[in-house]
Amino acid sequence: MSKTLALTWGLLNLWLVLTYLLTVLRYLLAWRKLPDYNPLISGAYCPKTKLSIIVPARNEATKLALCLTSISQQDFPTHLFEVLVIDDASEDATAAIAASFAAQHENFKLLSMGTSTSGQSGRAAFGKKAAIERGIAEASGELIVCTDADCQVPMDWLLHLAAFYEGKQAKFIAAPVNFHEEGNWLQRFQSLDFLGMMGVTGAGFQTGTGLLCNGANLAYPKAVFEEVGGFEGIDGLASGDDMLLLHKVAKRYPDQVFFLKNKSATVLTEAQPDLRSFLSQRLRWATKSKSYEDWRVTLRLVVVFLLCWAILLNGVLAIWFGWPLALLAAGLLLAKLVVDYCFLGEMCRYFGRSDLMRGYWRSQLGHVAYILVVGTWANIAKQYVWKGRRVR
Repeated sequence: MSKTLALTWGLLNLWLVLTYLLTVLRYLLAWRKLPDYNPLISGAYCPKTKLSIIVPARNEATKLALCLTSISQQDFPTHLFEVLVIDDASEDATAAIAASFAAQHENFKLLSMGTSTSGQSGRAAFGKKAAIERGIAEASGELIVCTDADCQVPMDWLLHLAAFYEGKQAKFIAAPVNFHEEGNWLQRFQSLDFLGMMGVTGAGFQTGTGLLCNGANLAYPKAVFEEVGGFEGIDGLASGDDMLLLHKVAKRYPDQVFFLKNKSATVLTEAQPDLRSFLSQRLRWATKSKSYEDWRVTLRLVVVFLLCWAILLNGVLAIWFGWPLALLAAGLLLAKLVVDYCFLGEMCRYFGRSDLMRGYWRSQLGHVAYILVVGTWANIAKQYVWKGRRVR
């Protein structure tokens, strides 16, 4: 390798690792600066807003009962919330479970999407976005609250969301989602990785750049959803019911979108049980990255992707060009390991999951491999299978 080429390659790697380090440190500082919101400390809060909880469900018979039970146990006036379960042509007992809850609770209702494959104006009449739209059309509440059928919610969940909405006059609220009940190393890896995502999410709202969210714990006024045209313009992808909608709302109300930082408002779900389902889920998430309008989100994803590739390439090229490239690969990896340790350690402490840091070093090696595989695959794959359907 010529001296000029070696210098150029070294400077490129230096820029890449410094950009990554500064990005993660900025996340850490922004997360620390983001204030906790806890309106329930005084015990004086009395909710006024009616909420409509939207639960789209397809083939969730094994998880739906736990989800609906947790919602039914909310410390919230029953007359101020309704639960709309939208069955998206499930092939198991999902609809029967939802119907049973509807029979036992006056504020629970089952809606069905049917089995048709096309709707008005050629828009899909199935899938998560269509199910949410169906639920919102039927909703009588002022504030739409979204969660997933495989989630469990804490008892004060609705109290926190309602108080935050009323206090901030928010147009969009993102709130924490964590994994729990891990049964193997892969699930623990996902839990640790997802805590990092929550930190990045909160930091993005604090800085006002690179806004992210998760559809398992969202809230927004029904009027705002209708005002921005719902999912119109972003309905070409099966995913994106959360982040792409957030970007539409943030474009109209840049100062009225918020992250509710409170671990007691955290929705819990289970990580994917095996490698195949994990990769399928992350591919689904990654495919919507091409639709992000905020270039800062895309740039940060690209930096992470390129850094992981740089670690791999330097390690491989060291076979032909010697130990300097091996040292460069080790240096890049070490820098990533150290800064990520600081950031993820902070997130684990906040959410009470410091136990996940015991597998940190092995998880980080897995993280590099995961970024390489999913990041590359997402730029090649046009379709994937999700809940028995081939979608894009």
